[in-house]
Amino acid sequence: MGIFQRKPVDGPEFAPRPAKPRVPPNQSVTTNFYTLTAEGVPVVDLEHFTFKFWGEVLQPAEMSWKQLMEVKHTVMTADFHCVTGWSMLGTEWGGALVRDVLEAAHVTLTPRAHFVMAHCVTEFTTNMPVEALLADDTMLVWEWKGLPLSAAHGGPLRLLVPSLYAWKDAKWVSGFEFMSEDRAGFWESRGYHMHGDPWKEERYG
Repeated sequence: MGIFQRKPVDGPEFAPRPAKPRVPPNQSVTTNFYTLTAEGVPVVDLEHFTFKFWGEVLQPAEMSWKQLMEVKHTVMTADFHCVTGWSMLGTEWGGALVRDVLEAAHVTLTPRAHFVMAHCVTEFTTNMPVEALLADDTMLVWEWKGLPLSAAHGGPLRLLVPSLYAWKDAKWVSGFEFMSEDRAGFWESRGYHMHGDPWKEERYG
């Protein structure tokens, strides 16, 4: 939830969510960007980095880091809600909208593509409905506050899904597997909710 600002443009674009409290239930606002991870921080070699798209697509595809950097750049101010109970409001992220990345990679989903599993360079995975991935404010981000996203926070590349709890914002993301049926990812298979809507407090399943 927050202001959607896309650059470069002549002026800001706004994509307001349906009326909801800005801060979800039982969240405390902080200015700290805490570092929480289930794994060690990997070293990612961008020279050999490949982002892959497979599963329920007409043709599997992949992009190099250079190709990803050529996708239309977007800067977005968004709120960030952690399942552990803290929210960080009005943070600036830079990267590309997922829908722009799919277009640039010439990825076409099949009619059976209802869910997606985000895969990472580590063993971490997380699932979500395709609608969440293709939302107006879902991004692949590599900048935070105008600077390169640190490795501890998921750099060089992190998924950002402001409509869901932040464990869905896969760090060190490296691919999307499109699926006809939902499947639990890393935390979801360990008791977290399959969806993760902060306003419905979908913390645990």
